[in-house]
Amino acid sequence: MADPLSATRLLDALRGEGVDVVEDDGWRARNRNHRGPWGPVHGVMIHHTVTTGTARTVRICRDGYAGLPGPLCHGVIAKSGAVHLVANGRANHAGSGDDDVHQAVIKELALPVDDETNTDGNRHFYGFECENLGDGADPWPEAQVEAIARAAAGICRAHGWTSRSVIGHSEWQPGKVDPRGPIGRKGGPALTMDRIRARVDELLDQDEPDDTAPAPSKPKPKPTPKPTRPVVSLSRLIKAAKTDPPKKGTPVSYKGVETVEDALVAERLLDRDLADGHFGRATLTAYGRWQRKCGYSGAAANGVPGPQSLDMLARRHGFDAAA
Repeated sequence: MADPLSATRLLDALRGEGVDVVEDDGWRARNRNHRGPWGPVHGVMIHHTVTTGTARTVRICRDGYAGLPGPLCHGVIAKSGAVHLVANGRANHAGSGDDDVHQAVIKELALPVDDETNTDGNRHFYGFECENLGDGADPWPEAQVEAIARAAAGICRAHGWTSRSVIGHSEWQPGKVDPRGPIGRKGGPALTMDRIRARVDELLDQDEPDDTAPAPSKPKPKPTPKPTRPVVSLSRLIKAAKTDPPKKGTPVSYKGVETVEDALVAERLLDRDLADGHFGRATLTAYGRWQRKCGYSGAAANGVPGPQSLDMLARRHGFDAAA
C-alpha cells in the first residue's frame, strides 16, 4: 500500500527525472477529494485527450466540461514534452475499471484482459492526459513520448515501483483505446504501452548519479599567461553558498558566483533580476533546479554545487571549473 505523494514530492519526482514541469496556478490544492478517497495509490495511467492545442487542452483538463467536472488528470503532457501539473489528489481520469487489472498492477504481474468496470480507478492511479487527437493518425512527437516515460518513471522511482505499475487507459477500462497513434510522423512506429514501459525500465535501470562523488581526474591544462575563459573555484563557490547573502549592501564574497548565475540565467533557471553576485536563496534554488536537470535528486540536489554538476554547467557555458 502506498500513500500518495505530496505536491512537493510529486514535483521533485518529476523534475528529478528530467521532466520539464509547468505548474498551473492553484494545482497543489485542486482535486476531487470531496467526492471520494484519494489513495492508496498503486500505479500511473496514461491517456490521450482527443483535443488539439496545449492551452485549450490544459484548460479542459483543469476545469472539465459538461458532464465531467475537472480536474481530469494530475498532469497534461503537451506535444512539446512539457508536463503541465493541474491537480494534486483525486482526479476524474480513470473511472471504473477491471479489478483483475488492479490486482495485477498491485502485484506487478502481466495484465489480464480488461472486461469489467467494478473498481474505482480515480482513487488508485495517478493520471496523465497527453495532447493528441486520439484518431490513430495524429503523430506523437519524440519529445512527448520521452516525457510520458520520464513522468511515469519519476513516480515509479519515488514509490519503488517497476514499469508494471504503468498502464494505459485501454488496459484498464473496456472500450477505451488510448493511447494510440504513430510516433514521430505519420507512418511511424505505433505508440504502445509496452514501448513506454520498456523506456521506463531503461530509465529506472540507470544508476542515480551522486553529486558528492569526486569528479573524474583530468589532465592538467597547459598554463597560459592570459586565460580566455573564466575559472570558477568549487571550494570558494561552496563557501559562498553556505554564507551568502550577508546583510544588505555588503560586497559579494566570491566573484565567481556571478559567472555561475549568468549560466543559470541562460538556462532559464534564475531570473536576471535575482542574479546579484550573492549565492543566496534564489541562487540555491536555481542551482538545485540545475542539479535536478542533470539527473540528481534528494540531498544531491540541495543547491550546493558539487563537482559533477558544476563541470557540466561549465562545459555548457564557457567557463572552467577548478577545485
